[in-house]
Amino acid sequence: MVDFSEKIFSKINEIQNPSVVGLDPRAKTLPSCVLDEDPEKLDDEEKLKVLALGIERFNKEIIENIDGIVGIVKPNAAFYEALGEYGIKALKETCKFAKKKGFIVIADGKRNDIGSTAEAYAKGWFGELGFGKCVDALTVNPYLGFDTIKPFVHYLKKKSKGIFVLVKTSNPSSKDFQDLDVKIEEDGNKTKKLYEIVAEKTNEWIEVEGLEGEGGYSPIGAVVGATYPEELAILREKMPHSIFLIPGYGFQGGKAEDVALGFDENGYGAIVNSSRGIIYAYQKLDLPEEKFGEAAKIAAVNMRKDILSALEKHNRLPKGWKI
Repeated sequence: MVDFSEKIFSKINEIQNPSVVGLDPRAKTLPSCVLDEDPEKLDDEEKLKVLALGIERFNKEIIENIDGIVGIVKPNAAFYEALGEYGIKALKETCKFAKKKGFIVIADGKRNDIGSTAEAYAKGWFGELGFGKCVDALTVNPYLGFDTIKPFVHYLKKKSKGIFVLVKTSNPSSKDFQDLDVKIEEDGNKTKKLYEIVAEKTNEWIEVEGLEGEGGYSPIGAVVGATYPEELAILREKMPHSIFLIPGYGFQGGKAEDVALGFDENGYGAIVNSSRGIIYAYQKLDLPEEKFGEAAKIAAVNMRKDILSALEKHNRLPKGWKI
C-alpha cells in the first residue's frame, strides 16, 4: 500500500508544484454569480440552502481552473459547518469532486479529544461511512497527548491516510502558548519552547508506531506557519520525518523566501497553502466577479513561480523541475 507521504510526493512531482489551495469561501463574500437568489431576501432555512449550494459551485469552479496547476486542496471545515447540514453536504460534495479530478484532499478541521471521542473523529473523517472516501488527511490538535493521536494511526497504516499535527501555527497569538519556555527536569532544567517539545513528541510517535516511510517521511506531518521563518527553519532540522503543511503564505504576510526554509535540501518535505490569495484573487486583480475562476488560475500560476524561484535561490529546487 502506498504511504500517504508517497502520495504527496507523487502528486507534487507530477505537476512540479508544492502548492495547496485552501477552499475557505466566506458565505458573506461569495460572488453573486454563484447564487440562485439574494440570500438576504430569504428565511433562515432557505438562506442556508442557497449559500451552501453557492459555495459548492464556487469551489467546483476554482477546482476546474486550478486543475493541472495545483494538486492539493484544503477545505477548512469551519466555513461549511457554519451553514449547518447544508454546509456539511457542500463540504462532502466539494471533496468528492476534488478527488474525482485527482486532487489530494486535506481537511482542515484541527480535531481531537480523548478516548472514544478521538476514535469517533478518526472514524468520521477516515472511515468508509464518513469522509473516508474523499478525504486523504486531516489537521489535528496534539495537546491532549498521544492517546488522542493513536486512534488515527490505524487509518494511517491501513488506509494510507495522513494527519498534520499543529506544532507552530501562523497566527500572531500562537506565541501565547506555543512559545512558552518549559523547564525539562531530566535535562538539568534546561528550557525548550513548547512547540519544540511538541515537535519532539511527534518524532517519538512516528518512531514508536514505525511510521517512517521508505523515502524518509511519514504520514504524520506538521503544521508550521510561514509567518515564523526562524522557527520554521529550526523545526525543519528537528522534524526530518514530517512533511510540513505551511499556512500563512501570501495574505497573512508569509513570503516565498520564508517558506523555502521549510523544505529539505532536495526541495521536498513541505507543501504551502494559500486560501484567500487564490480563491478571491479576482478582487486583487480587479477582475469582474464572474471571472473568479480565471483569476484563481492566474494567482495559482504566480504562486507556483514565486515558490519555485525561492527554492532555486536556496538551491532547493527539486531535480528536473522547471520554473
